[in-house]
Amino acid sequence: MSASVQSCAQKDTLNKFGRATRDLIRKDTMSTEQQAQETQGGSEFEREPVPQNRLLGFRSFVGMYAGEHTAGTELMIGPLFVAAGVSAFDVVVGLLVGNLLAVLSWVFMCAPIATRARLTLYYQLEKICGRKLVTLYDLANGVMFCFLAGAMVTVSATALGVWFHFEMPALDDLYPNSIGWVIAVFVSGAMIAVVAAYGYEIVAKVGEVSAPWMVLVFIAFGLVGFRQFLDATGTQITNLSDVWTVAKTHIWQGGPPHPGRVKFTFWHVMFFAWFCNVAMHIGMSDLSVLRFAKKSWYGIASGTGMFLGHYLAWLAAAILYAFQLHQDPTNTKVLPGPLAYQAAGLAGLICVIIAGWTTANPTIYRAGLAFQAVVPKASRFWVTLATGGIATVAGMFPAITMRLLDFVALYGLLLMPMGAVIFVDFWLIRKLGLESSFAERSGAAFNWAAGAAWLVTLAVAWILVKYVGLQIFFVSLPGWFIAAALYVGLSVVYQKKFRPALGQAKPGPSVVQA
Repeated sequence: MSASVQSCAQKDTLNKFGRATRDLIRKDTMSTEQQAQETQGGSEFEREPVPQNRLLGFRSFVGMYAGEHTAGTELMIGPLFVAAGVSAFDVVVGLLVGNLLAVLSWVFMCAPIATRARLTLYYQLEKICGRKLVTLYDLANGVMFCFLAGAMVTVSATALGVWFHFEMPALDDLYPNSIGWVIAVFVSGAMIAVVAAYGYEIVAKVGEVSAPWMVLVFIAFGLVGFRQFLDATGTQITNLSDVWTVAKTHIWQGGPPHPGRVKFTFWHVMFFAWFCNVAMHIGMSDLSVLRFAKKSWYGIASGTGMFLGHYLAWLAAAILYAFQLHQDPTNTKVLPGPLAYQAAGLAGLICVIIAGWTTANPTIYRAGLAFQAVVPKASRFWVTLATGGIATVAGMFPAITMRLLDFVALYGLLLMPMGAVIFVDFWLIRKLGLESSFAERSGAAFNWAAGAAWLVTLAVAWILVKYVGLQIFFVSLPGWFIAAALYVGLSVVYQKKFRPALGQAKPGPSVVQA
């Protein structure tokens, strides 16, 4: 009897051991497969929602936005306001209002969708637009971001130009003008591409570490430049009224713009500050970034970039350039490296180099995701490296950087209509009795409602600029509403022929509540 019981006990133990071993093997196999999938995709979840255990805290976004928007390009944009003949009131108040509107756009337009769907911009658009249409958009998006990142590589290279004393391009140059310039751009671009290729967490950490120091250096730029004005003009400051007088009479004088430049008013400044990043907030590109945020209110972290970078840094850079013109009115070159070196020496040069990197890192990261969405099976790491190479080549040609105000307005306008499509599809389309994520549910490869809304909006914007005389800085706002209305109206017509198939389709993807 005892032998029988012992035998049964041994069998039971062996069975339990066998089941435990199989479970362990199964778990280990699943873990290995999951790791392999994450390694292959760069752990960036390009075609699935970001899981809860990979979400990031508020500080990561504070650092990323501060690092991205307190950048070397601020030393290009600030001077271009002076070249546009803006007045002190128009630039100070216009930037205040415009940057506030930009932050609100991130908080209320982009972040709520990002933290509910937790998908990249490109995969979310694929569900709405279909594979063929989103491929066109991804290519346009990736190319525009490459050019923008190239401008930031250019900025970093101007600091190396001061350091190594090679010839650098002037305000009206279109092509590289020295071997030293080409080498400097190549080295800067390579460094940026490597950081971006390692993924968003590394990009965020670089911005988080660099941002506090860069902000202090930019503040120093403004203070040093203002002190230089006081010394050069013999002005004594006794109260804030004296500060304002110097700003009106010596820095932002409100006179005629430089030849070939548009005269800027309050409205130009406000709309530029609001819409220079329209592709990222209203255009929804930062879905790819904010999908890692734990809460939607983390979108307010964009305020560090807007008010430290697009406010204080722009004003500080403008002061440096205005003093350069005060010393020599014929020296209209806008070169961040020399401007920074004149104000802060070696620290200024290092700041320009790092500031260019911290801005280009997330830009190339976004562009890499765009191109990787075109070829989903390709490694995001290597695609991002190749993207960095394209941006580096673009950075060798200074034409984009020297016309940065116009280029920023153009790239935002090109990408903005699809942001309206995403917003309408996520929040409104089902309330109107239509289907969201239409391409995924119907199997359509090209959602003509979304495609026509995009192209027609761009055509209307072109007509407004070309024939009505409306400047490009002002067309993004009406363009967003035009795109939204077109997408709704065209969807009503276009979805009718798919209704039988949609009735048998599986429900669309659920959203993750913030």
